[in-house]
Amino acid sequence: MPRPNNTPACRGFTLLEVLVVLMIMGLLVGLVSAVALPDDRARLGLESERLARLLALAREEARFSGRAVAWTAEPPGYRFWQHDREDGWSEIRGRDLLLPRTLPRDMDLLGLRVENSPVTGPLRLEFSSDGAASAFTLELGLGKARATITGSPVGQIAVIGDEGGQGAIPAAH
Repeated sequence: MPRPNNTPACRGFTLLEVLVVLMIMGLLVGLVSAVALPDDRARLGLESERLARLLALAREEARFSGRAVAWTAEPPGYRFWQHDREDGWSEIRGRDLLLPRTLPRDMDLLGLRVENSPVTGPLRLEFSSDGAASAFTLELGLGKARATITGSPVGQIAVIGDEGGQGAIPAAH
């Protein structure tokens, strides 16, 4: 059928143009997913820093409340406990920061050492009300990434990652 002279010719995209657009879209999706979904090391660093700060808070809670505080881990997460002379250990409730927490998917608590001895059985750390601190190391893992949270006898808690970088949370005096 003949085409009228004033109608533009119908033209599609060339294969090369389509491939260039698909390549650009693929690069953008890759960049967005890399920013929106951090790698294992970044996720592990964030969670280990959060846990270190919570352990420091539990240590301070024990010191200022005059009641011992404990941290325990049961898959898939961890929780905090407080000791009462009359009732013994009870789970801390009603405090936003020391509520039970679940570890991110595929993240594991790999081990706990207190006073350089491995903890066998359930993982548990206790913070006494008199301010005395036990040295500990707690290792977390996600994929091939590893992070270690350390606690010193003077009450300082620090996160040590794969690179050996260290971010200390000072002890309150």
